[in-house]
Amino acid sequence: MQSIELQIENEIESQAKGTLLFGDSFTNFGSSEAIRKALQRLEEKGFITRIAQGIYVRPIISNYIGEVLPSAEEVATCIAKRDRAKIVPTGVYALNALGLSTQVPMNLVYLTDGAPRVIKIGKRTINFKRTTPKNLLAKGDISSLAIQALREIGSDQITDDEESKIIELLKKEDRSNLLHDIQLAPVWIKKIMQKAL
Repeated sequence: MQSIELQIENEIESQAKGTLLFGDSFTNFGSSEAIRKALQRLEEKGFITRIAQGIYVRPIISNYIGEVLPSAEEVATCIAKRDRAKIVPTGVYALNALGLSTQVPMNLVYLTDGAPRVIKIGKRTINFKRTTPKNLLAKGDISSLAIQALREIGSDQITDDEESKIIELLKKEDRSNLLHDIQLAPVWIKKIMQKAL
């Protein structure tokens, strides 16, 4: 009979390095308290690294920079996948993702239909904000980011340069997705998005 710690260690070893591990995905090995202690011991041994509460990784080790940990963005995507939740980046993060801002946000804000929560990862935070289903209906990656980026800028603040950059990006969006997503946008954003057609 293997100890819970050894069973968890073997399970983690069967996955690629860099894979995010959630404490609650080991529930079949024992009680939540026993799992928490086993993960704590594996962390003390240096086998895994704790990224946030209940979230671990077996880090990739680079010869140049040492431990390579997943980015906050990767963590957010993994949490959404695990919870089968939809997420849409908003605010400064949407601007940055579209290349409209060089500012790397320390606080990533996502709209979600999953549980609202805030997760600290090093110096950065991931904030999942619960929203109405309508805000998550956009089908296109570019167009959903564009809607959120334009909301962040505001109708009276947008420059001609920003508008033309967004239109150029929207031209790369799948046309059927773009036509679908235009219908979801506020009127002033709709007008900008239609220029990409």
